Amino acid sequence: MKAILLAGGKGTRLRPLTLHTPKPIVPVFGRAFLNYQIDLVRTVPEIDEVILSLNYQPRRIQDVFGDGREAGIRMSYVVEPTPLGTGGAVKYATGAYKDTIVVFNGDVMTQINLAEVLRLHRERRARATIVLTPVTNPSDYGLVETDADGNVRRFLEKPTADEITCDTINAGVYVLEPDTFDRIPADTAYSIERAFFPSLVERQETFVAYVYRGYWIDIGTPEKYMQVHRDIMDRRFLAEPFGAEARGFTCLGSEVRIEDGAAVSGPCFIDAGAVVKAGARIHPYSVIGRNSVIEEDAVIDGAIIWPNGRVSRDAVVRQAILGRHCHVGRNVVIDRGVILGDKSAVTDHSRLAAGE
Repeated sequence: MKAILLAGGKGTRLRPLTLHTPKPIVPVFGRAFLNYQIDLVRTVPEIDEVILSLNYQPRRIQDVFGDGREAGIRMSYVVEPTPLGTGGAVKYATGAYKDTIVVFNGDVMTQINLAEVLRLHRERRARATIVLTPVTNPSDYGLVETDADGNVRRFLEKPTADEITCDTINAGVYVLEPDTFDRIPADTAYSIERAFFPSLVERQETFVAYVYRGYWIDIGTPEKYMQVHRDIMDRRFLAEPFGAEARGFTCLGSEVRIEDGAAVSGPCFIDAGAVVKAGARIHPYSVIGRNSVIEEDAVIDGAIIWPNGRVSRDAVVRQAILGRHCHVGRNVVIDRGVILGDKSAVTDHSRLAAGE
């Protein structure tokens, strides 16, 4: 069996972080984000290949994963000639393959029991199975209505308050039968959510829902990207490097140097080769990327710093995200909500806050 990971998006909501780093390889604790989806796929032994459907900066993604040996599963790549939408991408990636496939949207992190989803799909002899998840504010999403037997009955985009009849939304995980793809036009942008799934309902084909009430998040915004780091540190989502450890600790990569007089408070993550100098303070929920340097008396408070960053003496970085190779000068204050792209330089005594 094959799994298709839809990883062709540009990640525009995460810009400027994704200008040089496609969203599938945005780091989460030093690992490319897509590794967390691959971890989930590997829990089903019968899935023996992952196909990455790519469009935006495909070479960068291929360079990270190669043939999949390090990820522990065979991997191949399909590069869309033009953006084909989610449905068109699935058809293009499937090719002549005829067996059941599992599909993941490329920005979802979840701990769903994938084997159970497959079991339901087979027991119901479904043409398609969609994973749904409940949300507290359904008006921000497209609702998916089901009947008492779990059959999908209606999709409702951006409902008004009086239109809300349920709290379940599309979680971006599907089990599909490729012989239903004949309705997807070749080499044409086509939405699996807005066109393919409604066609199953209209034709009264067996289309079932698996409702998952555990951990689920879309990492496609800076706020959610920061949230997933906190959730892993709090063990709401069990994953490397925090999955097997007790809550409230500091995770250090190899050859990290923390000088005498530095204060590090967990939970936080300091990746391999990083240096935290005397007098620096690392507060909880901070993430320090590989080979970064935090100089004397600097403060990192709940911020995420990508690899090869430097935060100079007496600077404060608070609940911000800094891309690769960023340099923060002396006595700088970077406040919550700020996002710096790769190779940004903030000169001494500057003050940055979101919206400025």
